[in-house]
Amino acid sequence: MSSLSIGTQAVQQLAMKPTTTNSSAASTDSTESFGSYLEDALNQVAAQEQTSKDMSNKFVLGEVNVDEAMISSQQALLSLQLTTQVRNKVIEAYQEIMRTQI
Repeated sequence: MSSLSIGTQAVQQLAMKPTTTNSSAASTDSTESFGSYLEDALNQVAAQEQTSKDMSNKFVLGEVNVDEAMISSQQALLSLQLTTQVRNKVIEAYQEIMRTQI
């Protein structure tokens, strides 16, 4: 699954999420929603890594073509790179917030 489809799924999940009038309930709900979205995204990256590993093993055994193994490997690599860049941006944003004087 590509990173574009992960982003598309997130937008669809947020669009279908009902809104509440209670601000504390909305805050808790959005925090749980974000947490579950983040967990799902990380699980998808881990699944792609496992699929890539399985495809590499199948390639060694001669069960799949080299192009299928390389595509799987590149998808896993791109997902991991995207995850790393998002993590770096979140850390930068946190550090910037911590530097902000009140």
